[in-house]
Amino acid sequence: MEEVIKVQNLTKDYGMGRGVFDINLAINKGEMVGFVGTNGSGKTTTIRSILGFIKPTSGHAYVFGKESWKHSSENAKRIGYVPGEIGFPDLLTGTSFIKSQAEFFHIKDLSYTNSLIKRLQLDPNANLKRMSKGMKQKTALVVALMNNAEVLILDEPTTGLDPLMRVEFMNIIKEEHKKSKTILMSSHMFNEVEESCDKVALIDSGKIIDFVDMKTIKERPVKDFKVEFNKQEDYLKFKTMNYKIIRDQEKYNQVTVRIRDEEINDLFKDLKGFDLKFIAEVKYTLEKYFREVIKAKKEVKNV
Repeated sequence: MEEVIKVQNLTKDYGMGRGVFDINLAINKGEMVGFVGTNGSGKTTTIRSILGFIKPTSGHAYVFGKESWKHSSENAKRIGYVPGEIGFPDLLTGTSFIKSQAEFFHIKDLSYTNSLIKRLQLDPNANLKRMSKGMKQKTALVVALMNNAEVLILDEPTTGLDPLMRVEFMNIIKEEHKKSKTILMSSHMFNEVEESCDKVALIDSGKIIDFVDMKTIKERPVKDFKVEFNKQEDYLKFKTMNYKIIRDQEKYNQVTVRIRDEEINDLFKDLKGFDLKFIAEVKYTLEKYFREVIKAKKEVKNV
């Protein structure tokens, strides 16, 4: 598969432990990759290095095989970018800005642009400098997508959008993904990347500590079930059975068990003889997976 974005041993050291350190990341053509981490973890520094906006202390970033720092202006023509912090040029309205970008990209047909404006409920005639945060975000999104770029790099793109607009924007991005666009999207919202991305990288304290294929999360071979009993004797009897209990809440006569997919039917058969208050599957999420990864890393570090 063709590597569209490649980050190789990238370090940008700002001193005092700030920056990113020995980052390695590869994104193939047509993949959508999520980039998650807390504020200050290094997401934006990595993205700006990929775009060639900052020069690495060491290592390299490439887009379509061209080194980002040396070929940033050339690479920019093939990238749609939404920055984490939006700053607009000295133009009067959103319409003026959109038209200037259309001229820059030599776009004659603005039908797709107008479609995006309508779907995102953007008022492009508003004063560019006086726009609300949400309106500025919508304008940046339209400009990033209007060129039909091969690569989309989105740094916290839903910041400032209300819940309905977040849903609509994510629908647009999923449509772009289906067009075989290569997409890197940073977010602090796990559900956004979980429902849309093929793979997700977790960055913590300037280092990528895990890079997971979402199939690993969605097709996990084990399931967790929370079971609560009406009677204590049933609760105690169930505990004597050979199920792996990962959480035990005696106060509520409740246990959480972990079983393999092929054992689910056996569990339900065994529970038929008990007086249950409820049984529910505990969904395994990307956020839970990463919390486990971080916890395991800290435990190893403290050994």
